[in-house]
Amino acid sequence: MLFNDLINKKEKIAVVGLGYVGMPIAVAFARKVNVIGFDLNQEKIELYKSGIDPTNEVGDQAIRQTQVEFTSDETKLREAKFHIVAVPTPINMDKTPNLSPVEGASIIIGRNLTKGSIVVYESTVYPGVTEDICIPILERESGLKCGTDFKVGYSPERINPGDKVHTLENIIKIVSGIDEESLEEIAAIYEVVIKAGIHKAKSIKVAEAAKVVENSQRDINIAFMNELAMVFDRMNIDTQDVIEAMNTKWNALGFYPGLVGGHCIGVDPYYFIYEAERLGYHSQIILSGRKINDGMGKFVADAIIKKLILANKVVKKSKVVILGVTFKENCPDIRNSKAIDIIKGLNEYGINPYVTDPQADVEEAKKEYDIDLVDFNEIEDADCVVFSVAHDEFSHMSRQQVEKLFKNCPIEEKIIIDVKSILDKDLFEGLGYRYWRL
Repeated sequence: MLFNDLINKKEKIAVVGLGYVGMPIAVAFARKVNVIGFDLNQEKIELYKSGIDPTNEVGDQAIRQTQVEFTSDETKLREAKFHIVAVPTPINMDKTPNLSPVEGASIIIGRNLTKGSIVVYESTVYPGVTEDICIPILERESGLKCGTDFKVGYSPERINPGDKVHTLENIIKIVSGIDEESLEEIAAIYEVVIKAGIHKAKSIKVAEAAKVVENSQRDINIAFMNELAMVFDRMNIDTQDVIEAMNTKWNALGFYPGLVGGHCIGVDPYYFIYEAERLGYHSQIILSGRKINDGMGKFVADAIIKKLILANKVVKKSKVVILGVTFKENCPDIRNSKAIDIIKGLNEYGINPYVTDPQADVEEAKKEYDIDLVDFNEIEDADCVVFSVAHDEFSHMSRQQVEKLFKNCPIEEKIIIDVKSILDKDLFEGLGYRYWRL
């Protein structure tokens, strides 16, 4: 069995794609077996080799101590018999799936594939991609036959970036294979690092569907809360007060309004919608939820403008500060960040906000969104401060620290937009600030 050869270090695992998902997998397996960590990004590989973790998922110390063999040389993949594909699967401008990363990974693996290998995809896809798109690429590039010369499986990633509690080892792992033999082999190999247990899906398509559905379900629930927030705003009712009251019931679901971005919840539903449309079904609930959540940045931007006008500010001359541009708290990942939509919404009114984020990479923000991040310690003289991401650096701020961000003007002209409800509303309203939250 391949499992025994891996444990006895006669064979190697290769992880293709060393980002927020691939790196934790590679590091976890490297504690037990020989691992090759492959990524096309030479700059990223050099960072890992020098002991730096740009994702902050496992930390610099773990990178320095790991036995992962980092490389951008695809021929090294020929030394591995168990391949894990953990490349991103984004969406195109028209919200359709962009499968080029997973197709590219399949081409690279295919031309370096050897007999007796197993390829497991972890990238989020719609049901059918692994078998209908990836396997034909592997066969074409390798000249080998799937099921005879090599096996394929699918095991959706469930890593929550920035979450130090629900880590790879502590999340039940869904696994699947093209046949019973591959399923058992894949399950046994993942059990080496997964403490929470393994769930064997009935088929690859079931495993693919489980991933997009679990994130679509969450997306819909947040969209419901976002719709309530927009309505309650018109009713002059505080949404958080309503949620606090509602959550006293035992079966309340505990969802909150907010910006829904990132590489999973903000993307996966579109994969499901795309395949449903292709099969002749027009999504109603899932698509509606996506539209609501995609519009929340603009809604927040409009709320900012209203508050500026009520404070008798000249809108175009107002200094607006955005605290946080990553897609979630305590995480450097800026992919599909909806804080960007707030910025774009303000741009429409002639406002170029000052943006700061201690977690985000300055060069990446410039390259991805053409944003020049400023140092938090240089923030001053603001008319409006927008708490868009609940980084610890922001959520732990004292009243005095918040006060230092504003210009010297009457307190009723100082505007706080608390998107994540991290501040004490009663305190700041009591002091006289113009305070607004979702």
